[in-house]
Amino acid sequence: MSPRRPRRSAPRHRDPAKTDPLSRGYLLETLIGGWRPLARLDIDGFALLRSRGITRRANSAVPIDPRAHTDALEDAVARLEGMWEAVQEPPTFRVFEGHEPTALDDLLVTRGYGTVGASHVLELPLTPAPRAGAGQAPPHETVVGALDETWFDAAWQLAPRDGEHARSTLHDILAGTPAVQVMVPAPAAAKEQEPIGVGRAALVEAGRERIAVLNMIAVHPEHRRQGIAKALSRTLLDSAAQQGATRALLEVEITNPAAHALYNGLGFQRITGYHYRVRAAPGEAT
Repeated sequence: MSPRRPRRSAPRHRDPAKTDPLSRGYLLETLIGGWRPLARLDIDGFALLRSRGITRRANSAVPIDPRAHTDALEDAVARLEGMWEAVQEPPTFRVFEGHEPTALDDLLVTRGYGTVGASHVLELPLTPAPRAGAGQAPPHETVVGALDETWFDAAWQLAPRDGEHARSTLHDILAGTPAVQVMVPAPAAAKEQEPIGVGRAALVEAGRERIAVLNMIAVHPEHRRQGIAKALSRTLLDSAAQQGATRALLEVEITNPAAHALYNGLGFQRITGYHYRVRAAPGEAT
């Protein structure tokens, strides 16, 4: 008699309402991957991110898995400070609530660091089925994959950054991760041909899961309060789900109530938050 083969159970369909929480490591690595720095150096459990000084998200130290022992933590921080001093830039740490040694924040305070900026991290489970209201999106163009130059030109018009080499640096940051890129062009009859809105969902692999990290959502000032940002976001979420993303993440500053209202209306929930600790040079205010 031939041995009986084990019966294969039917495939289980994932319930988006029961998405398992991301582990600490996957969450932090996914956020880094969604806004990928130009250079990364791993030092004593910290990821030191550098991108020509443009945007703190890509120019800070993130505590991935540092040692919690006080002496080891102090040594790691001092070593990182030395790296920043060598390039004459202010040491900057991104401190996540519940995702770092409890002594890190207090240690940075004692070493002269101040708080600069704070953000919430929001999450939304995704399903391949289109989201309600998705059909209300205005005429738009969607490109999936490598950075699209037409989309980037539109994004720069709507959300430029300050600083030397800012445009080329932002271009290289966005080119670091494949993404869904959505643009709402100006109507054909419009006198000014400036784009109306743009949005991006970086597609980041986290273990066996693909995650969409939303950013660069911007709407022309003359077209705000018309539901374009919500329509853009819905289009990004649906397109990302069609590309296999099982959840979406985004980071929003706590001082941006309009963005919070938008994302709460889409069903996003807060899962954690972070703030930056920056040590100013002697004589400078933090």
